[in-house]
Amino acid sequence: MVPLSVLDLAPIIEGGDAALAFRRSLDLAQHAERWGYRRFWLAEHHGMPGIASAATAVVIGHVAAGTSTIRVGAGGIMLPNHAPLLIAEQFGTLASLYQGRIDLGLGRAPGSDQLTARALRRSPMAAETFPGDVVELMEYFRPPRLGRGRVQAVPGEGLEVPIWILGSSLFGAQLAAELGLPYAFASHFAPAALTQALEVYRSRFKPSAQLERPYVMLGVNVFAADTDVAGRRLFTSLQQAFVNLRRGHPGKLPPPDDSFVERLTPGDRHMIGEMLSFTVAGSPATVRRGLEGFVAQTGADELMVTSQIYDHEARLRSYELAAADD
Repeated sequence: MVPLSVLDLAPIIEGGDAALAFRRSLDLAQHAERWGYRRFWLAEHHGMPGIASAATAVVIGHVAAGTSTIRVGAGGIMLPNHAPLLIAEQFGTLASLYQGRIDLGLGRAPGSDQLTARALRRSPMAAETFPGDVVELMEYFRPPRLGRGRVQAVPGEGLEVPIWILGSSLFGAQLAAELGLPYAFASHFAPAALTQALEVYRSRFKPSAQLERPYVMLGVNVFAADTDVAGRRLFTSLQQAFVNLRRGHPGKLPPPDDSFVERLTPGDRHMIGEMLSFTVAGSPATVRRGLEGFVAQTGADELMVTSQIYDHEARLRSYELAAADD
């Protein structure tokens, strides 16, 4: 198997709050470190009742402070929501505090609905400047040199924080290839363009100082349990959350519901089947076959496992089983 990493949304469960979510995220990261996961990433979302990682850099600091070897980072920061200099300073600070352990994944979506995007003071045209903003941010992390402008990221300058491009379309694939950066594709919830995006990225990749050859990390939903039935039951929490979101009623992560799938409308069933097609749920053997098949199908260099599971002990168990060698 290729290396495994963790994408955590710091889920706020029904009956819980953000404080509980943060405690559980740190506990998961500490366990993931022991189980051999390579990275632990958190994602920027705003105005989402079930996601606590809005202040992403702050939560990364919380997790990094409680771990010692696992890489911790953003999967990702939605750069058009921010000035590149501010992100350089934030991640320069993190990289100074937790040397050699910080990653910075960048996306161009709002991480919210349009109303929330306006509350963030995000310009309607912000995504159009994303490529230039990425280049500007990369420049802040480079060592000082003669002739450079007077604006400096302090801390940040000279730290060469590893940057990834995130995406779910051909745009991110093209940009990552042009800049010679590693590429993380959101196949765990937006798989439609995966095959074409990988072809574009790999065929157009230009080596850079950061990366000599293409490197792809793919998201996959994993719900591992002792039996196939138990794994599929855990999956129903994410299925409910997606249906609620698509109906315009995002909420906290609900507990499993054994009869939920039976009650789905044909339209909702089709939507879930498409958006969550890269999901493996079941026993350790089923999960192992699913992950190996996904790697064989895509040629992924690394998998980023995300497991939106209501019960914390079941979530820990799922990550433990996914990482097991046998």
